[in-house]
Amino acid sequence: MTLHLNTVSPRPRWQLLASVGLVAGLALSGCSAAVDSTGDSSDPAAVAGDVDAVAAAALPESFKKAGIIKAASDIPYPPMEMYDAEQNITGFDHDLAEALGVKLGVKFELQKQAFATAIPSLQAGKNDVIMSGMNDTKERQGTLDFVDYFHAGFSILVLAGNPDNITGVLDLCGKDVAVPKATVQADILRSYDEECTAAGPGPVIISELPGETEVQTAVRSGRAVAEVVDSAVAAYTAQTAGDGTMFEVVTDDANPNGYSPVYSGIGILKENSDLSEAIRLALVATIADGTYAEILAKYDLTNYGLDEAGFNLGA
Repeated sequence: MTLHLNTVSPRPRWQLLASVGLVAGLALSGCSAAVDSTGDSSDPAAVAGDVDAVAAAALPESFKKAGIIKAASDIPYPPMEMYDAEQNITGFDHDLAEALGVKLGVKFELQKQAFATAIPSLQAGKNDVIMSGMNDTKERQGTLDFVDYFHAGFSILVLAGNPDNITGVLDLCGKDVAVPKATVQADILRSYDEECTAAGPGPVIISELPGETEVQTAVRSGRAVAEVVDSAVAAYTAQTAGDGTMFEVVTDDANPNGYSPVYSGIGILKENSDLSEAIRLALVATIADGTYAEILAKYDLTNYGLDEAGFNLGA
């Protein structure tokens, strides 16, 4: 199936935040979390391995002396970063930061930072990097370099068992589909109007609802056959809602990374190129020893991982 989505701009960071209403009620009591690289962790698999000599040698001396890399992170942003029941920071970015810290021989500290002020926080010296599911875009590359580690777009979420036998986006033609308001998913679905009309069923019937809770309720009640949502959110929802028994993600073999995928990465100011290279080398080592694959699998995000560390792939 050929998808004509090249005109859709990369998803803004707020889009995924709009999709996680189910966690909005969590108390945001913690402002930062030191990621221990010494191996003392509640998730030993996330910190397996040793310091990588090449990556550690490339780390600028100032970070070796400080023993820490401070990462701006807009929390919560499940499944990339979020709070567990005890209000400890967890999530894919947290675990990957922990693993990178092991390779570099330092700690990564995720600091709660509003996404809109993440880049200014680097420019002001408050943080050293951004690790918050940030999309690697040409515009942002004017200020930042990106060590890319994720490639995902949008996915279709349906009831467990897929009762309407949805296999791809064109199966949504003429059917009721729910999406969160203030996101680009509705525009993506409208881009198929001509194809859907030519095929016979007519355009997708789109319901734009206030938040993720309302969208999921529409699917559960049968008022919508599916939801179109960020791939990471879809994977997290299928993994956690009803202890994993409520929803499933449609697997479209022609689009394993989702529809209109974009790269995400760790953002570092361009003038800190030595730090960028050290982090890239740490990611190379984390991929090589299998830790990266383990973390992806933990959050059911394997389809969205990279085979090798990327650098400024968004351009």
